[in-house]
Amino acid sequence: MIRPATSAGNGTNRGVVVCSIALLIFVSQTVGAEPVVFESGPKKVQLLELFTSEGCSSCPPAEASLGRLVSDPRLWHEFVPVAFHVDYWDRLGWKDPFASAEWTTRQRLYAANWNADSVYTPAFVLNGREWRDANVPRLSEEAPGALKATVRGDNTVVIDFEPARREARDFEVYLVRLGFGIRMNVRAGENSGRNLHHDFVVLSLTHEKIAAHGSRERHLPLPRSDIDTISNRTAAAVWITRAGDITPVQAAGGWLSPEVEPGK
Repeated sequence: MIRPATSAGNGTNRGVVVCSIALLIFVSQTVGAEPVVFESGPKKVQLLELFTSEGCSSCPPAEASLGRLVSDPRLWHEFVPVAFHVDYWDRLGWKDPFASAEWTTRQRLYAANWNADSVYTPAFVLNGREWRDANVPRLSEEAPGALKATVRGDNTVVIDFEPARREARDFEVYLVRLGFGIRMNVRAGENSGRNLHHDFVVLSLTHEKIAAHGSRERHLPLPRSDIDTISNRTAAAVWITRAGDITPVQAAGGWLSPEVEPGK
């Protein structure tokens, strides 16, 4: 692992969290006009995060291992992978088009939770814990509650979360759109001259607190970007955390668009 000199910085009432999230996704990105439903079921679906960068020479093998999960039969049912591109490698001369200071802050929050004095790439995080690779073990019978996301034809995602313990507490919801089959020619930095392949890339994220009392409906925009057009497939991932804690409680995800055949 390469460790750059970057210091680590920095419920629902009676059970059901319901939030509506407005997705600015064209109808062509959804599977027809019919609703698309993602469900976790009562058992825990694990969230696997990879912090990576196009400017880091150690990252392509880690991204390749993450990409192999596209064909894993447990995908979306037992685990949801996401790849956050951090921006602290941009100083080497190549500006990663997927990188965000927000993703770097997220990694630093994890590092602070672990009392680590630095962040690094590639870095895997499984269920909020520092992890070693893209291998996701099977869980026991942990059952935090059911999470359901319905993508409607009017580009609205309705999210329902029912905690198993019916906790009357505040939660937070995170929703991301993911890109797949993205290829980038890197012209500077440690990967200069390489053609990199990316899957599970976080293209955008919306996030909001869900109060235990009062209205539980939320409308959050999920902006598109020019980068979306170079992705041959898209997916959405959603996860729930307790308020003030980035550790995921439950996750769900699934495809928003069919796979595009090469050359089309």
